[in-house]
Order: sequence, then structure tokens, then C-alpha cells
Amino acid sequence: MKLKLVKLDKLSGQKTQIYSIVVDNDDKNLFEHFLDENDEAYHDELLEILTRIKSISNKEGAREHLFKKAEGKLGDGIEALYDESNRKLRLYCIRYGSVLLVLGGGGAKNVRALQDDPKLKKENYLLREISKRLSQAMQDGDLKWNGNFNDFTGDFTFEDLDNNEDF
Repeated sequence: MKLKLVKLDKLSGQKTQIYSIVVDNDDKNLFEHFLDENDEAYHDELLEILTRIKSISNKEGAREHLFKKAEGKLGDGIEALYDESNRKLRLYCIRYGSVLLVLGGGGAKNVRALQDDPKLKKENYLLREISKRLSQAMQDGDLKWNGNFNDFTGDFTFEDLDNNEDF
């Protein structure tokens, strides 16, 4: 599997830089797939999530209270962004403080635990693997914070990843 971190310039702003991931030279990133998959059934919720992302990037920053924490393993930074607490649509992401957000996929959560839904489990576990690879790239020096510590610089492509049955 090949992963490429791509900056979403149209969503990035003064407060937070927004990224997503392209898997295996796909023509769309994970966030674009999320939008396509949920547009028909959850159009209004998607608009609210997009409004929230624009507010995060331009006004608020990726503040802790906007996310549901601990959506993965301890320390992997996987969180969920959702529009309102009574809504079903979840977008999994990796949050680096208030300044950088990597958007993954997600879907409607109609179960008690994400592991009970094959689609949510796949999206979440893929993002866990991506988080692990990003952390390793930072440790190896391939991916770094810029001088202002508000954006990434470096090699944004990760190749020859093991295919994991969990996603």
C-alpha cells in the first residue's frame, strides 16, 4: 500500500492546516471519498461538517472541545469530528494540537461501538495505520514541522506498507 499526505489548500486557513491521504494513487483522497459516500443520505450534515472545518481552519483552530477523543488506541491521535452530538455522521481525523488536522474517512454511526460496523472499523483502523506511519516518518526526520510549528514539510509519500487485514 502507498499513502500520500496531501494538503487541502481550499480548506486550510490561518489557524489550522488541513490534510488528507491518497491511498494507492487513487484519484481522490479519503476525505473526498467521505464526501461522495455521504452526500446523498447526509447532505445537510456534510454541509455542517464543512462549515465546522472552515471555522476550525480560519477562526478557532482545531480546539479539543470540537472533537470526540480516543477514537483509536492510546496515543495515536485518532479523534472524530461531527456536526452535532445528536447526529450520526462521524469523520475520523488525526489532530496535531490546534494547528494541523489530517482528515480521513468515516460514515454514519448507527452502532454502539465502531467495531460493530465494518465500514467504520475499516476507516478507523486505516487511519490508525496512517497515524503510525506519520509518527514514524517524523521520528525518522522524513516529515518535520516547519519553522513556525504550524505546518509539515518533507516527504509526504509512504510506500511499501504492509496490507493489514483489519482495514
